[in-house]
Amino acid sequence: MEFYQKVKIQEFKNELNDKRKDKNYANLKLNLKKVLTNITMGYDLSPLFKDVLQYIIIKDIQVKKLVYFYLIAYGKQRQDLIHHPINHLLNDCADRNPLVRSLSLRTMSNIHLPVVSQSLLDPLRHCLSDADPYVRKTAAIAVAKIWFNNPQLVEKEGLIRYLRDLLADSNASVVANSVTALNEIAEKSTNISLKLNITIANRLISSLGECSEWSQIYLLESLLHFTPENSQDATILVERISSRLQHSNSAVVLTSTKIILYLFNYIKDESVINFYCNKLSPPLITLLSSPPEVQYVALRNVLLIIQRRPVILKNDVKVFFVKYLDPIYVKLAKLEIIYRLANQNNYEEILTELVEYATEIDVDFVKKAIKLIGRLAIKIESASDACVRSLLDLLNNDITYVTQEVIIVFRDIFRKYPNRYDNYIPDLTSNLDAITDSEAKSSMIWIIGECADKIPNSNELLDDFLWNFIDETSDVQLSLLTATVKLFIKTPHQGQDLVPRVLNWATQDIDNPDLRDRAFLYWRLLSNDPNAAKDIILSSKPTISTEVDKMDRSLLDSLLLHVGSLSSIYHKQPSAFIRGAKPRYLPDSPALDSYSRRAAQAAAARHDHPTPLPSVPSPEHPTEESPVGITQSPTSMRPVSVVDNINPSDSSARHNLAADISRMSIIDSMSPSPSQTMYSPTSPVTPGAYTPLSEANTGGDVYNNDPSNPYAALGDAFDDSPVLHSSDTQLDEFLI
Repeated sequence: MEFYQKVKIQEFKNELNDKRKDKNYANLKLNLKKVLTNITMGYDLSPLFKDVLQYIIIKDIQVKKLVYFYLIAYGKQRQDLIHHPINHLLNDCADRNPLVRSLSLRTMSNIHLPVVSQSLLDPLRHCLSDADPYVRKTAAIAVAKIWFNNPQLVEKEGLIRYLRDLLADSNASVVANSVTALNEIAEKSTNISLKLNITIANRLISSLGECSEWSQIYLLESLLHFTPENSQDATILVERISSRLQHSNSAVVLTSTKIILYLFNYIKDESVINFYCNKLSPPLITLLSSPPEVQYVALRNVLLIIQRRPVILKNDVKVFFVKYLDPIYVKLAKLEIIYRLANQNNYEEILTELVEYATEIDVDFVKKAIKLIGRLAIKIESASDACVRSLLDLLNNDITYVTQEVIIVFRDIFRKYPNRYDNYIPDLTSNLDAITDSEAKSSMIWIIGECADKIPNSNELLDDFLWNFIDETSDVQLSLLTATVKLFIKTPHQGQDLVPRVLNWATQDIDNPDLRDRAFLYWRLLSNDPNAAKDIILSSKPTISTEVDKMDRSLLDSLLLHVGSLSSIYHKQPSAFIRGAKPRYLPDSPALDSYSRRAAQAAAARHDHPTPLPSVPSPEHPTEESPVGITQSPTSMRPVSVVDNINPSDSSARHNLAADISRMSIIDSMSPSPSQTMYSPTSPVTPGAYTPLSEANTGGDVYNNDPSNPYAALGDAFDDSPVLHSSDTQLDEFLI
């Protein structure tokens, strides 16, 4: 713990310049460790540059390592003093000790200065062909580090070719590091891509058993750059990779799963795919015994996998049942998988489990469970009756948040199965006092408006909601406006007192433009043509389907190429949260199934890709094609990636836009007469300018003053309501 204490710079100077005899440099090592510890704690120790760097000449490997760490930390800041240590680093690159050579090489590659990169080129070339594999694998990573700092320099000096040649190295660790470097460069470069053939792919797989677990991950990841030309090649690779599924490291298991799923797209025999799908189930289930953080990563990836290959885990739904000690994020992830695995054969046990979850203490977990009961009723029609009964039982528990969530769920059930469960509406309306949530209010209001002609006191129920109309949220206000108009159209005598009041509030007392626009739209529809209003407002709605739960096929295929990464956890393309990241798509091949090809082509249509050049001849065999193709394009022809990044926060805007377009199409179809005056935002509005509804524009005898006519009250109310128009009486664009 003595290392983690702040020490003054002067004290460090005194200790570092202490000339007393120091056996085996014990005190020096201790002081250097204190310096590095203080650096990691965030303290600026750059004034010690000369005091520390004076020990760079010491041959002790531990002292060198500590001095080099300090040099990496402050080398870029002290460019005026960097030339002296560079000379020592270059000398160390030619040292007899391979550890010293690799250490100096690693240090120079981490100092991102042009002068250092230029000085490193010649030693780096020698190290890339060094006799010691430890030096070669360090040099491979050094090439990638220099490329990130100065890609033009690496390409100009032809260092990429050295990395390509290292793929044929006899040492598996060297191969893994060269693959890692090429992968990183290809991911970031706009004019370099990596292509592997079947020979090098098999060689990489053969190296898996000789590598560390992290090197195995890099080797497996590189297989995404191999495109099978026939089903046989893909099957052979799947068979060879499947042994990695038994690995103890979860990252190796997930990466192996990713490569196998990728190769499935190039296998035409469904029986082969099903055979290996069964092999994928046990290792994925084993991941559920990992710590919660690893479980969550596995669950998010499983959610993608079962959407693409439902046969995986189709009989293992019980392993995803929630445990009492699971953290909330694991519980919610498991719930989504349970719903995805539900089918005709297992929905009863799933429903029983969900009902039990709905009685738990955690509010978010309970709401999610109730929501999934409703989605289960929509997904499996034969399960709908049992789900509805379970929801009604939950409704009787008299728990506020449970009641509100049940009402929200019933809204979708009524849409999916119209007229089937209308007899349960009184059970819902009897719980109005428990509704405080905006979404629950909107759902209940929608149910009342949609079933107004089936509820005897629907006008009284709506009137209870209307007493606080001005202070409600915009969603509730919009729902009340629409439900009131529906009530008026379905039962005019019940709604004739409510509609004028709501329309006046919406057009005069509310500042929300969406609400005002909708109110004006309803106003004119009801005033001019009640039959058209009925056809538009009571038009048939699209049937609710669980198809909307399914991810787009092209996006799903792309995300499965990112299994084990943040992209598979967020369920977003990496370009949505990492600047400059490249999206991945299934490469075309004669073996690729037609559906996947169409999906990949549709997804990749928005992006340009580098134009491949002929493969570079192998130095050892000039007449043979190199196992690795380096794809390059001229700088002037580098493609520009155009990616639509749609954030969750944008979804509401998209829905609003769709609604606006829909409303505009309604207005266009109405073809209002030129005599009508429209509201224009570009013209000053005349305060108090009214346009009374005359017999000519109200349909003659339809809107007379006959008290028996329910539309008479509506017409009279509108006579005293403002229809805003511009002061110059010019016909302007009507805002929807």
